[in-house]
Amino acid sequence: MYRHTPQRRERHRPCRCRACQRRTCPESVEPERRAKLSPTSEAAHGGRRLVIVESPAKAKTIKGYLGPGYVVEASVGHIRDLPSGAAEVPEKYTGEVRRLGVDVEHDFQPIYVVNADKKAQVRKLKELLAESDELFLATDEDREGEAIAWHLQEVLKPKVPVHRMVFHEITKDAIREAVANPRELNQRMVDAQETRRILDRLYGYEVSPVLWKKVMPRLSAGRVQSVATRLVVERERERIAFRSAEYWDLTGTFGTGRSGDASDPSQLVARLAAVDGKRVAQGRDFGADGRLKSESVLHLDEANARALAAALADTAFSVRSVESKPYRRSPYAPFRTTTLQQEASRKLGFGAKATMQVAQKLYENGFITYMRTDSTILSDTAVSAARAQVTQLYGADYLPEKPRVYAGKVKNAQEAHEAIRPSGDRFRTPAETGLTGDQFRLYELIWKRTVASQMKDATGNSVTVKIGGRAADGRDAEFSASGKTITFHGFMKAYVEGADDPNAELDDRERRLPQVAEGDALTADEITADGHATKPPARYTEASLVKELEEREIGRPSTYASIIGTILDRGYVFKKGTALVPSFLSFAVVNLLEKHFGRLVDYDFTAKMEDDLDRIARGEAQAVPWLKRFYFGDAGGGTAAAGGAADAGNGDGDHLGGLKELVTDLGAIDAREISSFPVGNDIVLRVGRYGPYVERGEKDAEGHQRADVPEDLAPDELTVELAEELLAKPSGDFELGADPVSGNQIVAKDGRYGPYVTEILPEGTPKTGKNAVKPRTASLFKSMSLDTVTLEDALRLMSLPRVVGADAEGVEITAQNGRYGPYLKKGTDSRSLTEEEQLFTITLEEALAIYAQPKQRGRAAAKPPLKELGTDPVSEKPVVVKDGRFGPYVTDGETNATLRTGDSVEDITPERGYELLAEKRAKGPAKKAAKKAPAKKTTTAKKTATKTAAKKTTAAKKTAVKKTTTAKKTTAAKKTAAAKPE
Repeated sequence: MYRHTPQRRERHRPCRCRACQRRTCPESVEPERRAKLSPTSEAAHGGRRLVIVESPAKAKTIKGYLGPGYVVEASVGHIRDLPSGAAEVPEKYTGEVRRLGVDVEHDFQPIYVVNADKKAQVRKLKELLAESDELFLATDEDREGEAIAWHLQEVLKPKVPVHRMVFHEITKDAIREAVANPRELNQRMVDAQETRRILDRLYGYEVSPVLWKKVMPRLSAGRVQSVATRLVVERERERIAFRSAEYWDLTGTFGTGRSGDASDPSQLVARLAAVDGKRVAQGRDFGADGRLKSESVLHLDEANARALAAALADTAFSVRSVESKPYRRSPYAPFRTTTLQQEASRKLGFGAKATMQVAQKLYENGFITYMRTDSTILSDTAVSAARAQVTQLYGADYLPEKPRVYAGKVKNAQEAHEAIRPSGDRFRTPAETGLTGDQFRLYELIWKRTVASQMKDATGNSVTVKIGGRAADGRDAEFSASGKTITFHGFMKAYVEGADDPNAELDDRERRLPQVAEGDALTADEITADGHATKPPARYTEASLVKELEEREIGRPSTYASIIGTILDRGYVFKKGTALVPSFLSFAVVNLLEKHFGRLVDYDFTAKMEDDLDRIARGEAQAVPWLKRFYFGDAGGGTAAAGGAADAGNGDGDHLGGLKELVTDLGAIDAREISSFPVGNDIVLRVGRYGPYVERGEKDAEGHQRADVPEDLAPDELTVELAEELLAKPSGDFELGADPVSGNQIVAKDGRYGPYVTEILPEGTPKTGKNAVKPRTASLFKSMSLDTVTLEDALRLMSLPRVVGADAEGVEITAQNGRYGPYLKKGTDSRSLTEEEQLFTITLEEALAIYAQPKQRGRAAAKPPLKELGTDPVSEKPVVVKDGRFGPYVTDGETNATLRTGDSVEDITPERGYELLAEKRAKGPAKKAAKKAPAKKTTTAKKTATKTAAKKTTAAKKTAVKKTTTAKKTTAAKKTAAAKPE
């Protein structure tokens, strides 16, 4: 491409680039002509600029701000990536390169291919670029966005000037500012993202096959995904090892003798704090094993607590001390990605994925700034807008003298974004946006948090009152009560942060105590003994797991939603309410990774890798030497060799080394051992290829027992007692007798999809190949049970499908039992039967009568709901659980959401139901396949007919259409092949 020179710019002489030849190049035209190319409402005469963004929604919004001189088109995300399989790799690559999509022997060169579903869009972008004079790459301003822009430039190969256009909000001023001040592509950001992509490919493609061989097919491993799963599993291990402890204390209700009012209550409630100067044990004093951590505290049991309460019944109490301290609470920092996900989970019941989907729509439609950010910084414009609204809505008394500045707390915070805030230089109040539903609720949350961040502190007083008295048995008892009063609410007028613990007290909650002084006499109106039990560590929720990952510096905030989505979709984790529960499968996977790939799931190692990747992004380390050390290891062993990766600027290096060697030697991995977990009483839980089961003894040995474990059972609920109960149940294998025709034994079994009958084939019967024989199998009718089914019943069931007869044209009619119940089948025409017994009793005449009736295409009568959950906070309509064709689902009458793996009708909570509906709404309506209009078909037929002949029969017309279509496809294929990058 020809470059512009200063001399040409000074003389306003055109250079030889395409834009200059059309007199539209900004580098070579006069200032007044250059001004016509600026983003104004006037047309850009004589020139056209192509702006490429990531999403169609964003393209539509930005187009409205740029005017007629601009064409705005979406890439629809990534246009190319590493191949998803060997079939996508170009033929010239062989061996490991075809498997990995990365040439590890030649500096880890990635093999990029245009995604099959993006080829048409790439073709469209090339056509638009051919008619354009400038190209603006306007993808998101983060590593991934920078990489997408780079891929676009590599694939489109523009011969016109290329600019990188960046913005953090989609408003008119921001977009025009971005067009007027473009920058160059940041190659360091591209390199960093490319290194991450290659690293994740090597990790996933090398470790996942180990899981396929040793645990179960079609599993996956990932650099952050596996560590997140380990966190959830470790929390469950803590719950399994946990032993509850019981402890008691006393609660006293004391009266002042005054009538009291709202500002000066007549009573206060205090808890027993000490007996004879020794502190009374509370839950925090017990370890996970149920024992006291220290002997310096007093452990009250029920008997002692009740005896003490009785001894204090007639005690005279007095105030021993009153300690008052000033209370001050500062506002919370504006949202960044992770804090938004956490608060949306706490306050709105959104999962991380649903939060980001709703936030994406708000961003693309110009309501908020970019939602993937580590920053808590607000621009001067945003600070001014927030302060203006504080004064307008709450008054000058709530506005601090100086703007508040929030320092970033995220290590290696990246990208030049602001915090997440309402867009523009004047914030729209939620009522002014016109938003509804989930978008309104999330915008309101962001707006409140942003405005509150620029308000004054909340102030007040916290008070601790200690009350003492001597019991009848001589023991000295001291009670303690604490209170809080807020004299100035400050930022709390606008916003109060939620808490992960549902029992936690929020910041704006007041506890008023009576106005008492030291020495005041109090009466004990009531003293009760209270029993407590320590609780196991709470399971992670999406919000608390996001918080944990961020605190451990594992992964990137922008990826947490997809990570949690992946471990849920893979079946490693399922939800009970909002809690994340690990499956037994995840126990086996984490067990294997910890024992044989410990470094790969080590929390510090993963955090160090994140540091290394950030250093590569800053230009402080080189990608290729780092990847070599990670994949091939260090030739010197243990530590970095002289002149190795460490000398190339890759740090100490001793946390890296040898992924390839780790996944090559699998002989030491005992598949049975890593999938086996002792339960107790010689019972072992095993994770098999078809699900978890408990087993006692060895297979085929005397006394061997085995029973399937429900997949939705939480691991900490599998006690010895429950395992014994499962083993005590009938195995489901009932021998019914021999088939009088074949002589094969017929048995009834309880399978994963319900009870069924099957035949046992003789030993030596081929099970695979062209001569393979499959045993006859049939599901039991709903009216049958394993306890009562007979050999005669089994033989009848296995005789299905039954030939009922043939119609007048000789087409055979059969009666069959299917997934959705009994039905008749004639060719491709199926008709439902009302009862299963009709499969054996229906006659040809009755079948023909059914087929003589018009086929019912309407819906059957609605089934009653399985469960009522309450009123949805968004739609304000009743939410129920119903049984649908593909299983149970929740609905509010407008939105339907299928229950996920781990959700059950019995256990689903209202909050979980609302969350499923919120996620479904965030995804939007399902896209339907476009149908061609009849008019277009007629037009096509006419064109084809004109080309082939004047008058043709209908059949000839159809043939002509097909030939034309084939020809078009062939031509398109040739063009695609020619455009395909190497």
